[in-house]
Amino acid sequence: MKKVGIFYSFRSHKTKQQVKKMIKHLGEKNVEEVDVDEATHKEFEKFDNYIFAIPTWFDGELPNYWDEFLPTIEDDSLKGKTFALFGGGDQKGYPENFVDGLGLMAEFIEQRGGKVIGFTSVEGYNFEASRAQRGDQFVGLALDIENQAGLTDERIQNWIKEVEKNFD
Repeated sequence: MKKVGIFYSFRSHKTKQQVKKMIKHLGEKNVEEVDVDEATHKEFEKFDNYIFAIPTWFDGELPNYWDEFLPTIEDDSLKGKTFALFGGGDQKGYPENFVDGLGLMAEFIEQRGGKVIGFTSVEGYNFEASRAQRGDQFVGLALDIENQAGLTDERIQNWIKEVEKNFD
């Protein structure tokens, strides 16, 4: 497996905790962490396999740091690159746009020819709507630390096993 670039905001403590669990499963030598707050085009180009941490903010928006980074790669072809997405949301507090950020990012990647992997079942969640939902799956790993923290470790472990199989 080629080295995986995990892009996330180093300022997000909850996300960092989840990333550390993922790195434990993937192995430190297989992963490079990249702070999306400071990421450059050159850093992005180093990888063919990516894990993007996409929390959903407010009423279904991408965090500011993703809004600032995406223009850096919006003119790139992402063909030949593979992306696994995960992100946090609050299905009770924001049931009408639970993990929408995952859906927004998947759309961005797919429009540029990138491959999104790591779809997970919507079973076990209770929400009204999500841009991340396609049929009976999310376009990535949906985590709800606020309401389902006890399920997080198992969800990460199972997801990483599947993602690893699909990275080159």
